[in-house]
Amino acid sequence: MAYSDTLNLVVGDTFPELTLRLKDKNTAASGLVLDEDDSDTWAPIDISGATVRLRIRQLGETTLADTRTCSVTDGSNGVCATDFSTTTFSTAGQYEGEIEITFSGGGKQTVYDLVKFKIREDFD
Repeated sequence: MAYSDTLNLVVGDTFPELTLRLKDKNTAASGLVLDEDDSDTWAPIDISGATVRLRIRQLGETTLADTRTCSVTDGSNGVCATDFSTTTFSTAGQYEGEIEITFSGGGKQTVYDLVKFKIREDFD
């Protein structure tokens, strides 16, 4: 299993907004030759009409800390975004997030790679 680059945040923060660009590693983007090691060559996953959720848990835990529903901002290009609540990262530590797509026809796809978060305590 692979992780994204680690995103560094602070306990209780609600921003920055996290923008996700969901792509199909097995399909070449229009006009490009597929290179499985170069995400710039991967085709976007069309998430028009889909519900995209980011399910977050502390590393090593099985209980979810939060589930964020993303806003689809450019469905045909696989782009969606979410922010965080003040309780999403309530304690410092390492977290991981799973991206789950439920398409309008009812099918579900979970992105294999995880989003990684490193959270530090706030000063106050």
